[in-house]
Amino acid sequence: MSGPAYVARRASRSSIHQVRGIACHVREWGEPGQLKLVLLHGWMDVSASFQFLVDCLAGDWHVIAPDWRGFGLSGRAPAGYWFQDYYADLDAILEHCSPDAPVNLVGHSMGGNVACTYAGIRPQRVRRLASLEGFGSQRTVPAMAPERYERWLAELRVTPGQKRYTSLEAVAERLREGNPRLPADKARFLAPHWARESEAGGFVMRFDPRHRVVNPVLNRVDELMACWRRITCPVLWVRGTESTAPHWREDTPAQLAERKACFRDFRELEFDRCGHMIHHDAPERLAPALEEFIGRDT
Repeated sequence: MSGPAYVARRASRSSIHQVRGIACHVREWGEPGQLKLVLLHGWMDVSASFQFLVDCLAGDWHVIAPDWRGFGLSGRAPAGYWFQDYYADLDAILEHCSPDAPVNLVGHSMGGNVACTYAGIRPQRVRRLASLEGFGSQRTVPAMAPERYERWLAELRVTPGQKRYTSLEAVAERLREGNPRLPADKARFLAPHWARESEAGGFVMRFDPRHRVVNPVLNRVDELMACWRRITCPVLWVRGTESTAPHWREDTPAQLAERKACFRDFRELEFDRCGHMIHHDAPERLAPALEEFIGRDT
């Protein structure tokens, strides 16, 4: 695969902030004073992944997109990763970027899960909430705990490795293998944001390999739903018709209806010809849908 990379229509800028003892990389588009829009990326993704969506926004927005700890250009956590840290990190980030006003929050996949739970923990901090393919984790039962703890202990004994790629072109090809809908020019644009040169030669992805160590704490959907019931802002769920991402898709229709019923002001959109990476597959359709949902009456 060869050819030019996607040319961004709106330039981003980067800054580093200390967030709970870890250097947090924050990418921004637009200018302070414009209506804020906070974008939260998913697992194994990076903030630059939202470039295509930002380029399709019609209005003037101040877009703020952090790299989660251990991803992209943010620092790594020496003691490993716990999902609850994302709530605390987001709380600190919002305190920095919007201390006096609730924000418009859009999260993809894991970022959507974080956003939904956080909006129930701190309902006064979120004005509008959109979750892209992030509808909560899979259901578990206590009987799964012993095997999960055993797996965790076993994985702690192994130093996680990372696959090396010979070139950024090879990284771009890997991105397209994961999502065949991703155009080649966009894959080439993302490659240097997703990967870095390795001291041992070649390129490796910009994430801490310890993210692959299983979390010993079982997902508890009942706890998530308890948080969701506290959300006071309007909520938009967006899904792709061709996505095969698991978790909520393993629910029965009644169980999925139970999730949706948690939200007081709930609406949903389904995008055809889209997989899990909606912000890559259809940014030109997603951007106006988000702008209509969020509105500008602030």
